[in-house]
Amino acid sequence: MDAFIAGLPKAELHVHHVGSASPRVVANLAARYEGRTEVPADPEKLAEYFTFTDFAHFIQVYLSVVDLVRDAEDVRELTYGVAEDMARQQIRYAELTVTPYSSVRRGIPDRAFMEAIEDARTSAERDFGIVLRWCFDIPGEAGLQSAEETARLALEVGAEGLVSFGLGGPEIGVPRPQFKPYFDRARAAGLHSVPHAGESTGPETVWDAIRELGAERIGHGTQSFKDPALLDYLGEHRIPLEVCPTSNLATRVVERMAEHPIKRFVDAGLLVTVNSDDPPMFGTTLNTEYAVAAELLDLDRAGVAGLAKNAVEASFLDPAGKRRLTAEIDAYLAAQG
Repeated sequence: MDAFIAGLPKAELHVHHVGSASPRVVANLAARYEGRTEVPADPEKLAEYFTFTDFAHFIQVYLSVVDLVRDAEDVRELTYGVAEDMARQQIRYAELTVTPYSSVRRGIPDRAFMEAIEDARTSAERDFGIVLRWCFDIPGEAGLQSAEETARLALEVGAEGLVSFGLGGPEIGVPRPQFKPYFDRARAAGLHSVPHAGESTGPETVWDAIRELGAERIGHGTQSFKDPALLDYLGEHRIPLEVCPTSNLATRVVERMAEHPIKRFVDAGLLVTVNSDDPPMFGTTLNTEYAVAAELLDLDRAGVAGLAKNAVEASFLDPAGKRRLTAEIDAYLAAQG
């Protein structure tokens, strides 16, 4: 099964830009700013650094890595490296969650930031054949100022690969309804709505994301199983969940992998996609997440290929691109027998 998954063409929909930087890239950046960061410059020490006590600690560590990205060249190097790592896993298409506010407020000019990610995106497509698209997300912990700035960056500065608008960071103490005006503006401009919800809080946060933010997909949605009416709604309206099993375990959202609710979601008829979130920080890859999901759901090869096709269906890839990638998955399954 591991070999089958390794060769399977895939799409990924819930994966963070800075959180996807490999230990090699993070260590290089930490060495560049040695004496001005607490992040270890030794790749082997990063595994210990990326051991989280709870969700709040994860956010603290995540932001320390964000702080390593201090100029446009850092942005370009990180983004290109992420794409290269993805391509090695046979990821053909990815919607990368980018938080431009965090970089711009640290002094990177907004247009230089956009040029850096776009240069990395087009270079990666040329060099590795991977198609990248962007979700610009609001870092919820930074409040409405960050929402206003993220909306400006998305709608006034923009980037050619931008397809969606999101909301990340902690959920506790960060109510979703306050961000409605910014999502309204983004949606009116043609961006898709993909907020995080129901990760570390209950089903009510998912309802808020749907009712107030017009969510078309739910980032995580881990606690949705606690509300049967919500499960019915998600299934009826075909609102996909971006499920990240190892992330949920690492941030202590679930206590044991055997308790993860992914099977409840599948049994309820939901459109479930499997994703890696912040893979190096959680000691995982998308391939590993597929293997975890295969075990939790007791899937054969056809079932795993079905998960890959779920991600294509739930993506914002154009219809022709969806048909091509779905056909590639089907051809791979047929060739593997």
